[in-house]
Amino acid sequence: MSDATPYSLPNLRRQYQQAASSKEAGEKFHKLMAAYDQRNAVVLAYKAAAEAIRARDASMFNKLTYVQNANKQFEEAVKLDGDNAEIRFLRLSVESNLPSFLGLSGHVDEDRQFLVETLLQHPKSGLDAESFGLVRDFLVERGHVSGPEAEKLGRIEG
Repeated sequence: MSDATPYSLPNLRRQYQQAASSKEAGEKFHKLMAAYDQRNAVVLAYKAAAEAIRARDASMFNKLTYVQNANKQFEEAVKLDGDNAEIRFLRLSVESNLPSFLGLSGHVDEDRQFLVETLLQHPKSGLDAESFGLVRDFLVERGHVSGPEAEKLGRIEG
């Protein structure tokens, strides 16, 4: 996939970050991802993330449906490529923001641990420098890692 395709990872990362902070960008991202019908595991994880963002902006009546759709799509993506750190990161970023009473946050600890172990192997983590920095910053800034873990991760060059 070249960078020019709408489903290239650099493009999806950029659109996901924009969608996370803007309702308009969220709608655009959801529309793009709703049209995706292939089976690339990472792209499916972005499709799941788009559903979750859609839930954020939806009416109370529709929120749960979007979150459940996201949950199913994350399951499919993880089934296809469970060792992919980007997929696990996207699932963690969504599940860690869900209210616990929904019972849809069952992978937070597992994904957090997986990501910490993956990041500690960097530069052999399988993540490029941009993704490494994004995941590390998310884990540290959102308090998903302990002080000592954050310190260890902070010493690794991206």
